[in-house]
Amino acid sequence: MDLKLNGKRALVTGATRGIGRAIAALLGGEGAKVAICARHRRDVEEAVKADGLAFGEACDVSRKTELAGWIEASARHLGGIDVLVANASALAAGATAEAFKQAFETDLMHTVNAVTMALPWLEQSTSGSIVVISSVSGVEDYGFDEAAYGTMKAALIYYIKTLSRELAPRGIRANVVSPGTTYFIDGFWHHMEIEDPVAFRSAMDNNPMGRMASPQDIANAVAFLAGEPASFITGTNLVVDGGYTRRAQF
Repeated sequence: MDLKLNGKRALVTGATRGIGRAIAALLGGEGAKVAICARHRRDVEEAVKADGLAFGEACDVSRKTELAGWIEASARHLGGIDVLVANASALAAGATAEAFKQAFETDLMHTVNAVTMALPWLEQSTSGSIVVISSVSGVEDYGFDEAAYGTMKAALIYYIKTLSRELAPRGIRANVVSPGTTYFIDGFWHHMEIEDPVAFRSAMDNNPMGRMASPQDIANAVAFLAGEPASFITGTNLVVDGGYTRRAQF
């Protein structure tokens, strides 16, 4: 299937490792011009060079001025914005006030701010698309001390649903991809495998397919929703979990 992403201008936050990096690399491989950001300059430079991306800058997405500067610089460098992927997360564990603050500022408000800042550019596109990375933790409680994380991931799903109806008349689609357990080196589940093998095995046993997702599995879903074959899909929450969740979606 031709996703018709060749020549599209795409921005991806938190894109130097794991899911974000796989998304940026796949969009670039499909011919899109991709701009990325992450907190550490060296990581950004390495990813841009290794994956043949168009542009990258160090940026703390929880800081509104830094995020605005990166979006503006990216749009100018690429000549516009067709696709915005909000992926960055604080991965804040626990239910403390500090955890909620980190998750609010990074997971939720970085997405809201990025959408607001990118909208003037997306409105100029003939195929504007927003894809936000949430999580199955936004719809089910798995007991992994994810109160702050799951709360903000749930908020993202609701935000994008309401946003999709607002933006549809303006020709911009907005969707969510919610990954299940996703394994990659130096990622959350890699660390759990080392630090808490009992919890890791429990999570693995709950994957009916016998494995966790790879970042590529999630990137494939994002690329589809960003591409033109999904031109009549908006407001959806695409769960990519290999059957991990138990709820029925209505």
